[in-house]
Amino acid sequence: MSQSRNADAIIIGAGIIGSATAFELAKRGYKTLNLDKLPTAGYGSTSNSCAIVRFHYSTWDGVAMAYENKDYWLNWDDYLETVDQRRTAQFIQCGSVLYKSDESDLSKHIALFDELQIPYEWWNVETLKGKFPIASPAYLPAVTLDDERFWKEKPTRNLLGAYFTPESGYINDPQLATHNLMVATEAKGGEFAFNSAVSEIRKSAGHVTGVTLKNGETIDAPIVVNAAGPHSFVINKLAGVEADMNIKTRALRHEVHHVPSPEGFDYEQLGYQVSDHTNGIYFRPETGNSILVGSEDPESDERDWIDDPDDYNQNLNTEIWKLQVYRLAKRIPDLSIPAKPSGLVDLYDVTDDWIPIYDKSDLPGYYMAVGTSGNQFKNAGGVGHLVAELIDGCENGQDHDRNPVQVVMPYSGQVLNSGFYSRNRQINEDSSFSVLG
Repeated sequence: MSQSRNADAIIIGAGIIGSATAFELAKRGYKTLNLDKLPTAGYGSTSNSCAIVRFHYSTWDGVAMAYENKDYWLNWDDYLETVDQRRTAQFIQCGSVLYKSDESDLSKHIALFDELQIPYEWWNVETLKGKFPIASPAYLPAVTLDDERFWKEKPTRNLLGAYFTPESGYINDPQLATHNLMVATEAKGGEFAFNSAVSEIRKSAGHVTGVTLKNGETIDAPIVVNAAGPHSFVINKLAGVEADMNIKTRALRHEVHHVPSPEGFDYEQLGYQVSDHTNGIYFRPETGNSILVGSEDPESDERDWIDDPDDYNQNLNTEIWKLQVYRLAKRIPDLSIPAKPSGLVDLYDVTDDWIPIYDKSDLPGYYMAVGTSGNQFKNAGGVGHLVAELIDGCENGQDHDRNPVQVVMPYSGQVLNSGFYSRNRQINEDSSFSVLG
């Protein structure tokens, strides 16, 4: 026999974005309920996030949002307004290195840094060698292992230097950060239900009325928020809103790998987060004096789009592991190649232009915080604030499509136009169309 309950707002998903959205709505007095098909908060793609906090985006809105969120992490304990008995996640400010080469035009990034007053340093090659002695400045363009150029002993080109942002870094435990948000939300009266898969988005008279779970339980709510990560397109199809969206989402399979730091060098303590576009990779320090390396999706590499996010290969691909680790060895010549692959496999939730959708839909009461996997973990607090402000505005009668909600960000005071993240936008050609943590 089916049961029934109610909430002011149902959030589908309890990853970092869904949990942050719930916390911000709960702070505004909404009775929230997060539903997740997995066993606990942050258990899905969030738990496998590289959790990199960096500011080098290719749009003003992307840079402004990322830099705002640095202050959320610096003030994480105060922001949560409660104590998680498990402890709180930590922001490791190791700094980010953004390599500059003949192939890279970083002028747009640096102009945005200047406009938004983001501190950075220019390191020429000699400075780079002194700051990062284990890294070679020589490189070849990113190619695959079957390209004979990959195996040349001496790369023929040299970096011009690098830009360094000292305030960036990474979060040491992404799942713990999500648990922190869950505890903070519960302290505001929000609820979480796990092992709870949604089978139907219910509606009546052209308005969302709640959801039905696969176990038959119905939950009534006038607001439903899709924050389902790689399952976002599945939920949008359930709601019947996908066909009317100009920008859509898809699931993309990705791998990141762990390798030990070169002998005699403590990368966990002395290493940086590095954007190495010349090799098509990014990497950062990892617990246990190791290096975490992932792909920046260079054009030479194939992308593995997934039609069914419940059915994909969750085992490491030896060829992908070899490609990324050997690319890292091109940058760090003393790197020891492990005998066995080690790493993580998960799905990213990606839009057509790699910019998220934070928006209402054509179904009144149904909202979206989707297309976020792979690059929005760092922005969780600010995204929760923006989405909550957007929902508040729409529920109070604002025509968001014609007059987008303008959101004042708490730390910087910057005003962000939520219309930048519209489902109806045209493809943003300024976007980098790639991922970095």
